[in-house]
Amino acid sequence: MINNTILKKHLLRAAMVYSCFFLLSCENDEREINEWMDKKVMVEEAKGITSLFSQGGTLRAKLTSPLMLRYLGDTVYIEFPNTLHVDFYDSTITRESWVDARYGKYFENLNKVLLRDSVQVINIKGDTLKTPELWWDQNLKIFFTDSSVRITTKDKRIYGGKGLEAAQDMSWYVIKQPTGTIRVSNESMSNEPPPAMPLPPDQQ
Repeated sequence: MINNTILKKHLLRAAMVYSCFFLLSCENDEREINEWMDKKVMVEEAKGITSLFSQGGTLRAKLTSPLMLRYLGDTVYIEFPNTLHVDFYDSTITRESWVDARYGKYFENLNKVLLRDSVQVINIKGDTLKTPELWWDQNLKIFFTDSSVRITTKDKRIYGGKGLEAAQDMSWYVIKQPTGTIRVSNESMSNEPPPAMPLPPDQQ
């Protein structure tokens, strides 16, 4: 007959040894998982970059930024964490508008850029769009956002609201939820009504 006291001691030792192996195994598994996760998302870094966007062999935009981070995971995307500037060109390679933002994120598979933080778009006429967040669709050549927007025209009229869709060159734009118009130029003291906002070509 086996002594119960001796049996309990052996079982206790066996349990302690098994626990140690279990903890070591868990630690190794966690380390391996972390290493696998680190390897899964690779990051390429480039400084002082200039990137050209073309369509049909014609230059359409030029992006410059002091820092670019390219993430190579399941979804490939590029970040511009330290500001970016984009110049847009027409079919004759004449600059028609430009945009500045403190942060940008380019989704390669969508050909879209998310712009955030002090976003400002200006066209050659002098119209200025300001918003905290803006999307640029490279294929459609449009901007869109659901955030608050403020547009100041060349004659110092200000349009505000929430949500916007606009041409890349700001030749037309639609504010989804307009809040009104403010005239701030000297001529605005007259009683003439403010001009209508430019509309998309299919609504003219």
